Amino acid sequence: MSFVEAIGPLDAQRPAPLYQQLQHAVREAIDRQALRPDEALPPERDLALDLSVSRITIRKAFDGLVAEGLLTRRQGAGTFVAARVEKNFSKLTSFSEDMAARGRKASSSWLSRSQGTVTPEEALTLGLSPGTGVYRFNRIRYADGLPMALEYSTVPAACLPSLDSVEASLYRALSDNGHRPNRALQRLRAVLFDAEQAQLLGTADSAAGLLIERRAFHNGQAVEVTKSYYRGDAYDFVAELNDGPV
Repeated sequence: MSFVEAIGPLDAQRPAPLYQQLQHAVREAIDRQALRPDEALPPERDLALDLSVSRITIRKAFDGLVAEGLLTRRQGAGTFVAARVEKNFSKLTSFSEDMAARGRKASSSWLSRSQGTVTPEEALTLGLSPGTGVYRFNRIRYADGLPMALEYSTVPAACLPSLDSVEASLYRALSDNGHRPNRALQRLRAVLFDAEQAQLLGTADSAAGLLIERRAFHNGQAVEVTKSYYRGDAYDFVAELNDGPV
C-alpha cells in the first residue's frame, strides 16, 4: 500500500487546514498500522504533487508530527515513521488516580496558578499561535503526606473555563470540559535538584531526581504539557507509571 493510499485524500473544502488534515490522516494510518514503524515516507516534493498541495503544507504537517514523536528525520535519508511510537491509552490516568489505585492518598499544595499567553516554547509544544491564552498550574504533589514531585503544567485556556476549575485533579477538570487526554508522549531523564527544588521536596541539595516531560493530546490536539520532577526514592513508583514505551 502506498503512502497516499494509506492516508486517503485531503479536501480543500473542509474547514480544517490541509496540514492539519494531513497530520490527522497520518496519525490514523499509524494507529491502524497502515504505516509501520521505520517505514520510509516519500520525498516531500513527490507528496506535494500526489496530494495536490504545496511543499510548505507537507513540511508544516511533518514538522508537527516530528515534534509529537510520530515521525523522525534522518539526515541524508529522509522522513520515517518513528521506530518507537507511543502506545495509545484507552484512559490516561492522573497522579490522583494513580495514587488511589495504589491505595495511597494523593494531595497537593499550590506553588502558583496563573493566566497568560504562550511562550515561544509552549507555542511550539502545544501547537498554538503566538498570543494564545494559557493557564499554568505549579504545585507540589504528595503521596500519604510525603512530598513526591514538583509539577509544572501548561494548558490552553480554551480547554478550561477558568483557573479555579482545577481543584485536586487537572485531568478531572479537563474531563469535565470535554478535553480529557487520550494519548500522551512521555520522556524521562535523570536530573540533579537545585537548592529550591530540594527544599520543596525535602531532600538534599544536588540530590538525584527524575524529570518526566509529558505532552498529552485529546483527539490529536495537544491539551497539556507538564514537567514533573520526582524524588530519587520515587523511581520504583515512576517505573510502574511508565511500564510501556515512553
